[in-house]
Amino acid sequence: MSDAVDRGAIPDAPAALRQLGDGAAVALAVATWLGARSALAVPVAVGGAVVAVALVGRRPVLLVLGCGVLAAGLGARSLAGLVPPDPRPVDAVATLVADPVAGDFDVRGEVRLDGRRLLVRADGGAGGSLRSARMGERVRVVGRLRPRPPGAAWMIPRHLAGQIDATSVEVADAGGPPWRAANRVRALIEQGARGMDRDDRSLYLGFVLGDDREQAATLVDDFRGSGLSHLMVVSGQNVAFILVLIGPVRTRLGWSGRWLVTLGVVVAFAAITRFEPSVLRASAMAVVAVSGQAVGRPAPAWRNLALAVTAMVLLDPLLTRSVGFQLSVAATAAISLLAAPLAALLPGPRPVALAVATSASAQLGVAPILAGFAGGVPVTSLPANVLVGPAAALVTTYGLPAGLVAGVLGDPWAAPLHLPTVAGVRWAALVARAGATAPLGELSLRHLAGLVLLAVVARWRPRLRSMLAVLAVAVLVLPALALRSPPLRVAVGSGGSVWRSGGATVVVLPGRSRPATVLRDLRRAGVRRIDVLVVAGSSAPLLGPLRHRWTVAKVVDDDARPGTLRVGDLEVVVRPPADADVRRVPP
Repeated sequence: MSDAVDRGAIPDAPAALRQLGDGAAVALAVATWLGARSALAVPVAVGGAVVAVALVGRRPVLLVLGCGVLAAGLGARSLAGLVPPDPRPVDAVATLVADPVAGDFDVRGEVRLDGRRLLVRADGGAGGSLRSARMGERVRVVGRLRPRPPGAAWMIPRHLAGQIDATSVEVADAGGPPWRAANRVRALIEQGARGMDRDDRSLYLGFVLGDDREQAATLVDDFRGSGLSHLMVVSGQNVAFILVLIGPVRTRLGWSGRWLVTLGVVVAFAAITRFEPSVLRASAMAVVAVSGQAVGRPAPAWRNLALAVTAMVLLDPLLTRSVGFQLSVAATAAISLLAAPLAALLPGPRPVALAVATSASAQLGVAPILAGFAGGVPVTSLPANVLVGPAAALVTTYGLPAGLVAGVLGDPWAAPLHLPTVAGVRWAALVARAGATAPLGELSLRHLAGLVLLAVVARWRPRLRSMLAVLAVAVLVLPALALRSPPLRVAVGSGGSVWRSGGATVVVLPGRSRPATVLRDLRRAGVRRIDVLVVAGSSAPLLGPLRHRWTVAKVVDDDARPGTLRVGDLEVVVRPPADADVRRVPP
């Protein structure tokens, strides 16, 4: 088959796109993003007309302007579609559009009903039925529909217009053929991992399927505290690993075959992993990249990213409000632009320098978002990502096909097949725990700005690199030094506090404190041990997670008697039920 015939199966790009320079491609993505975020009430027809004129007239600048206007109109229309529903009883069959997740007090799922996406909350027997259902299945829901709760901004990028408080949930059917197929693949992989320990299994399913529902709060905080949380759920790099896995097949095909196989694989993988924003971004980039190669115009990664982001934002303007999508785009852009120049500045073997530069670039890219959303970037994130990178690649490229085979063969073959997988996830967990417990603190925006400034100066003043490297190390040490001199009292959780003086630490927590929140706040406060833990209600839900990371010497709960404790320079006056006054006293 001739090359021309072979390429004929691939859609050709409009002339205006072919003439779009790399810089203009970035401008196109930025204009589209800003337009979608603005959500100005511009008629969609106006934006569409400008884009059409630009494509016909081959005018790239007009195309950039038109896409921005079109994205604004589409964004406004998307927000208008989230008009809160009127409160009313509900008894209907709806389609699950996400796998249900068990929370601290209920189970939550997302459904499509009468053209709207709605959050479903259920507890008791209804919660159990909802928890066992899968995305794509149809469920009969009985309950009461009400508007979106105040302050629930996280529901907007998920297109959730309201909420159903369900009293009954029953699975009606398994859904359409594509979802039945995707759920069978997931069930097969889950079946092959049943012999693993709980933590190993939960990590493995997160790595390969994006299923983080069974991950313990301690495990989640370990990965967050070491900058590895992106590994716990499927991410864009998983798409790259999958494409590497099918590389031998793709290289034997012509361009049209490569394009069709790439499209089929990324769509199937996106369905299996539930269309996570980062997977969608990587999938779109893969299709753009292979399309460019097929039509004879391979492009740098950042151009592919720009075109992929433009297409995705036009399809779903609310993606610009998704933190997951923002992180994925920021990390990929930073890697595309900074990894190679940064690697050239680093000494040592080229593979090691590139691995360090790639991780550092990604951290710099996501840092502004994380600093605003999560509070900062762990200092340990750079070495942790470098150490875990090979294990993550192993779990994805080997663990996915091995999981399918293990699911088919079952015992006794599943356990031996998953030995490399288990080794990979345990290594990742070990590095995560070490990184989270290291008292090195987190980098704020000020620290990161200083590091960027030092890198820029090093680029243009090579003779100063040694001195600048010393300054960079000093910046990295600053968060650790701040943790060594903590204040007397630090607020944690919802109404809790940490008291430290004279080498002693007292933690006071209100009832129904969430383990995940407590673990995060105590870690950020630099707590090294807990001499006295005062907790209202039963201490059982908190003791396990806290003792996973710290030594807890004494627990004061509802069963404690009134009295006074002295630890270090702190005096703790216990007042039943499970309350205490803490003050510093002279030594």
